[in-house]
Amino acid sequence: MAWVIAKNIIKAVVLGALLAIAALIVYWFFFASRWDWIPKYLPLLLRGLWYTITLLALSCLFGFLLAVPIGLVQVTGPGWLALIAKSFCTVIRGTPLLIQVWLLYYGFGSLFPQIGMAWPGFKEHFMWLIRLDGYWYALLAFTLSYAGYEGEVMRGAFLGVPRGELEAARAFGMSPAKVARRVWFPRAVRLVFPTLAGETVLQLKSTPLAFTIAVMDLMGVTSKIRQDTYLTFEPLMLLAVLYMGLTFILILIFNRLERSIPTRR
Repeated sequence: MAWVIAKNIIKAVVLGALLAIAALIVYWFFFASRWDWIPKYLPLLLRGLWYTITLLALSCLFGFLLAVPIGLVQVTGPGWLALIAKSFCTVIRGTPLLIQVWLLYYGFGSLFPQIGMAWPGFKEHFMWLIRLDGYWYALLAFTLSYAGYEGEVMRGAFLGVPRGELEAARAFGMSPAKVARRVWFPRAVRLVFPTLAGETVLQLKSTPLAFTIAVMDLMGVTSKIRQDTYLTFEPLMLLAVLYMGLTFILILIFNRLERSIPTRR
């Protein structure tokens, strides 16, 4: 009896503390904070939101298109190609994403002036025009990172498809390409779909790293607002709310897609 009373008291204390913290946040957010700067920076915020969304969408799309063959060759071979794919996944998963972004931007990007010196006509090429735009380096880094993680996930998904289903498809006279396209790949995607949703949310949370190479995404815009207004709490709170909203939208999209995928009974 005493333990039940003590447990109820602990629950009441914890609940009271959480409610007090929530009330403090609401009061600070609506009554003790300055939001008069939002109309001035709204166009910049919308532009940063667009950069964030496109970085996420394009890196996930291209990364997944790379992850499928990376996972497939690790299962089917040939051995030398499987070793290359495995090594790629190991390097990507074993190094921080920030280092990958910087290596591409400061390392690969530093090659352009040298190419321009050796080949003067290169300065008229479109690649010379985008050499200073960190957006493309961030997109490439995020794409390779997503491909490295999802390549290992797809490898496990391909191995997880029951061999009996593949043998049954071959028994019906399907060619190896049709088996892969009609049976193996759809079943693997169905197995990996929940993990894919989680990795996409993590990819969204990685996009602020683009700010470190001067990309004006949401994080970059927030940093500019902080420098201009000398405010810290309000811009960061708005940034957190925006990312929470984007995460909620992603979860809704993946839940809808998951319900639309037929399952075996």
